Amino acid sequence: MVRLIVFFLTILVAASASAADITVSGAWIRRTPGGAPAGGYFTVHSKKATALVGARTPDYGMVTMHRTVEQGGIAKMIPVSRIDLSAGGTVVFQPGGYHLMLMHAGHDVALGSKIPVTLLFSDRQNVTVPFEVRGPTAR
Repeated sequence: MVRLIVFFLTILVAASASAADITVSGAWIRRTPGGAPAGGYFTVHSKKATALVGARTPDYGMVTMHRTVEQGGIAKMIPVSRIDLSAGGTVVFQPGGYHLMLMHAGHDVALGSKIPVTLLFSDRQNVTVPFEVRGPTAR
C-alpha cells in the first residue's frame, strides 16, 4: 500500500513540476463587434525547448495562430502552424505580431469576462489560461 501511495505522489509531483516549465502572462482577447474574429494576445515563457502548436477554447468554434508581416507596405496575416520556443525562451503575442485568431464565438462574449484558452504544445504539456476580454481599442 505504501508503494502505491509513493507511486501516485511521484506522478503528482512530476506533473506539477512539468506544468511549471511553461508560464503564460498578460493574456487578453480584443473583442470585436458583430461577431468578427477576435485577436488573442499573451506572453509565453518556457524553461525547456518546446513549440506552441495550437490553441482551443470552448467559447469559440475555431482558434488559429497568425503572424502579421509587412510586405510592400501592406500588413498581411500569415497563418502559423508552429512557434518554436528555445529553452529559457519567450515569445510575445501582440497586436502587429504573433496573435491568435478566435473565430465563431459560441455566445456573446462580454467585456471584462475571462475566457479559458488552452495552449497546445508539442510535448503535450497543454496550459489552460484565462484570457480577459477587452474592448476593440485595447492595446
